[in-house]
Amino acid sequence: MAESFGHSFTVVEVTADDLSPDQQIWIAFAKPDQALTLVLAAVPEGWTAEVVDIELGCNQRQTFETLNLNPGDVYRLK
Repeated sequence: MAESFGHSFTVVEVTADDLSPDQQIWIAFAKPDQALTLVLAAVPEGWTAEVVDIELGCNQRQTFETLNLNPGDVYRLK
């Protein structure tokens, strides 16, 4: 039986392991523990990911909802 991804967005910060200043912010339509796995699968090998513990405001949630993400989808913020 498949595990539910939940119905919320998780913000994830991704950093290159090679000491470069590369840092990215991703959102995942998934629970925090699942979000890490999903985002790590989408970035180059050797990068690390960490859930950013922030409360999303109503405007941010509405903006993310316009991306039409399905449960389990990830999106890199520019």
